[in-house]
Amino acid sequence: MSEVRLAAEQRTEFGKGAARRTRRAGKIPAVLYGHGSDPKHLALPALEFARVVREHGQNAVLTLDIDSATELALTKTVTTHPIKNYIEHVDLLLVKRGEKVVVDLPVVLTGDTAPGTLVAQDATSVQIEADALNIPEQVEVSLAGVQAGLQVHASDLSLPEGVTLVTDPDTLIVAVNAAPTAAEMDSEAAEDSDDAGTTEES
Repeated sequence: MSEVRLAAEQRTEFGKGAARRTRRAGKIPAVLYGHGSDPKHLALPALEFARVVREHGQNAVLTLDIDSATELALTKTVTTHPIKNYIEHVDLLLVKRGEKVVVDLPVVLTGDTAPGTLVAQDATSVQIEADALNIPEQVEVSLAGVQAGLQVHASDLSLPEGVTLVTDPDTLIVAVNAAPTAAEMDSEAAEDSDDAGTTEES
């Protein structure tokens, strides 16, 4: 993953009111912490940061220009408003070149399975350890033409060189099952109806 450079400002006001004023000014409240240093309260440019997350994912590594200093930071947590869908706050982790970090890596399914199958994805991400400047954006699992019966575990994922799996290798990621037939679905619906009738009678 390439580094992305952003200009950040130090915040001197705190609290909900100050955060709202920061957002009204087109910026996102953020906190940079790590390596035993005092947390730095920052304001990030909202449009630029949103573009970084959209293009590079939430594990983006940022080169922050803060006043006359430069810091390298990993995007750790992005808090989004549950209804209006704008970014409310960001937690950033201070990192150094050559340092390894543990992050959640999205698992993306690609391709269509064979007809008559159902896909059940049990895990949408896995934890990995990687160099802070070489975190993959995602890991893909191809299901093109796969028949029922396939199970993919964390140990089956194809990770880039230098990336180590932290998640339990036996964790089930995705299973491809046979889709129920129309007769099976009708039978299940009839059983549910019978169960509902029995409940009402009791």
